[in-house]
Amino acid sequence: MCPKGRAYRMAMVKLLIQIPHAIKAKLDALRQQGTTSSGFIRSLLEREFQERDEKTRSKR
Repeated sequence: MCPKGRAYRMAMVKLLIQIPHAIKAKLDALRQQGTTSSGFIRSLLEREFQERDEKTRSKR
């Protein structure tokens, strides 16, 4: 937390990707449940990179 009780924000960049219609439909369904496509994809990427980092550390 920063001094005024607000959370720090990470600098963001935009990423344009192409996905099949079937996956887009699933992302749209998540949106109906309150999860944004960006939030869902960011969560997946963070989890994947964390798992890779853990595997790399365990090999040392």
